[in-house]
Amino acid sequence: MDAFKSPYPPVSTGDCAEDTGAQANGATLEVTDVQIGGYAQPITLRLYRLTKKTGLPVLLYFHGGGFTKGSIEYADFAARYFAEHLPALVVSVGYSLAPRFPFPAAPEDAHRAALWVQTRARAFGGNSRKIGVAGHDAGGQLANCLAFIGRDRGDVQISAQALFGPMLDPSLTRLGDERRLGSDITARECAACYRAYLPQASQRMHPYAAPLESSRLAGLPATLIATAQNDVLHVEAEKYASNLIDAGVHTQVVRYPSVSHAALADHPPALQEAVRFFQWRFDARAHR
Repeated sequence: MDAFKSPYPPVSTGDCAEDTGAQANGATLEVTDVQIGGYAQPITLRLYRLTKKTGLPVLLYFHGGGFTKGSIEYADFAARYFAEHLPALVVSVGYSLAPRFPFPAAPEDAHRAALWVQTRARAFGGNSRKIGVAGHDAGGQLANCLAFIGRDRGDVQISAQALFGPMLDPSLTRLGDERRLGSDITARECAACYRAYLPQASQRMHPYAAPLESSRLAGLPATLIATAQNDVLHVEAEKYASNLIDAGVHTQVVRYPSVSHAALADHPPALQEAVRFFQWRFDARAHR
């Protein structure tokens, strides 16, 4: 898995749109905060888009932090990257955090953000018929959860999802060996995050909280799973990729060597691969 050749054409690797072709075309990156009603409290959406662009695909992005910390500020690098390189209208979601707001607050916040996109994206240059989701760590789990919710409720159609080092298994039975891997996160830390997010034992088998246990994966969108070699979570994420493939979901998985869990969130090669993946899926949808 370490040796990987992308099936997609290369994309620009410029550091920011203002320094590449976007500036030449008179486009600059515009960042806007919007507050909407969440499941348990108001939440903030941070929107990134290149000015003078319309009809942009929409990417809902979810920051990491183990369900208990993190913020839209944590997601700024990745959000900017996707807004500049896809390009897309990126909606970075400031979802509610545990333990104050445990499950299902965060996934319901994600769903409300997606419903907002469907009605309001056009005003910000977005095309609500092309929606992707992405996230790192807990954010990867929430992106995947939103794909489940959209499929099950039939009110949001997700074209593709990219999961970076996602947390998928509250049972913690498929973690890698943290000492052998030199992981920057530990089983103890993961367990503490799940206890805060899923305070009731019964919640830890819910398919929206434990997708690795789900037997209903058919109908999920095409999926890219990016994992890091030096991360205890790469075992469960790659197992989930196998489960998706078995369920007939178009799935691509790539492991990045000598990369830690935290570094994967902003790892340029992983972000570049996600750009290629989303471009392919959005283009495929446009030609249906």
